Amino acid sequence: MTIIDEDEVIIGYYPKKLIPALNLNVTVDLSRKTDWLAEKYDIVLNGAIRATQQLTDVQLQQEVPWRPWSVRDCIVHIISFPELAWLSHKQGSMTPDDMAASNVRIKDVSTVETISQYGQRVMADIDAFLKSGNYPSFDRVVPAHYGGEVTVVELLSIILSHSTHHLKQMYWHMEEGLGIVPLNPVTEAQTEGIVTPEALI
Repeated sequence: MTIIDEDEVIIGYYPKKLIPALNLNVTVDLSRKTDWLAEKYDIVLNGAIRATQQLTDVQLQQEVPWRPWSVRDCIVHIISFPELAWLSHKQGSMTPDDMAASNVRIKDVSTVETISQYGQRVMADIDAFLKSGNYPSFDRVVPAHYGGEVTVVELLSIILSHSTHHLKQMYWHMEEGLGIVPLNPVTEAQTEGIVTPEALI
């Protein structure tokens, strides 16, 4: 939440409102780059799946140090938010209620095997959607906790950044918290063009 002059309240990450309200001299590219998005989602979600497959089911239940989450919660979050962004073209929103319903729906996705399968399914759904040429769905405007009133493709772009940031956090925790060196991790070169916060935690 951003409060400006104790008067204007902007909820969530909402570039179309934040940039003019804060007089920022920046351009956020939330354009219709569907091929680019498909490529980057393939990279990031495959990275999350590879990281999962280095862990044990017991390690998935351990807590991460930066919020009241398990390792499982963090990894599933990396996958479930892209799914919610994709589903917004059908259900018309990505709100806190949608997020809560998703958490209930995927509560049993909790093992290395089930998370890997879930990640593969979400990756395939997003890839097929972004390569479908379904421009009415791409351009559907939906209310979203992240972004405000945005098109579905804009929302997918925002959530790509969100998931990439969490994947970087997971790599850090694997090394620092679990003593695991990520195998074939997603690199900075592979995520070029994906904007993430400089602060890891």
